[in-house]
Amino acid sequence: MSYKQILYHSVIGTKYREFTIPEKHCEELYRYISGIVKKKNCVLYQINGCGDHLHLLTDLHPTVSLADFLKEVKVGSSKWMKQHDNFPQWKSWGDGYGAFTCSYHDKDMITNYIKRQKEHHKKETFLEEYKRLLEENGIEFDERYLLG
Repeated sequence: MSYKQILYHSVIGTKYREFTIPEKHCEELYRYISGIVKKKNCVLYQINGCGDHLHLLTDLHPTVSLADFLKEVKVGSSKWMKQHDNFPQWKSWGDGYGAFTCSYHDKDMITNYIKRQKEHHKKETFLEEYKRLLEENGIEFDERYLLG
């Protein structure tokens, strides 16, 4: 028998970081994404965000690659939003994503961080947060590619 724990804190932003996800319809989007996660045999511990991005804390099934998983979340949710009138400003997700491996011991802390996104972004923009997360995780980046 094999055992595993593959926790990722993933961040996906909207195209050009525009506010195209209406707050009053976020829960619908989160439920839809939850279905995608279940279909991939993964576990969604927490999802939340603001009008220009989402955070997910997931445990990936060992047969699922991170890139394929996030591609399916982005493509599937984008198609779904384009088909629903509740997302009239929706264009697409931005290029790329941020994904950070997590220790199981940090799961509760990260879950709480994701739960408090709307409160958190009263003090820090998404771009500031994204840069900080990249730096805290030792990831070098080119600022020219952070807004796509």
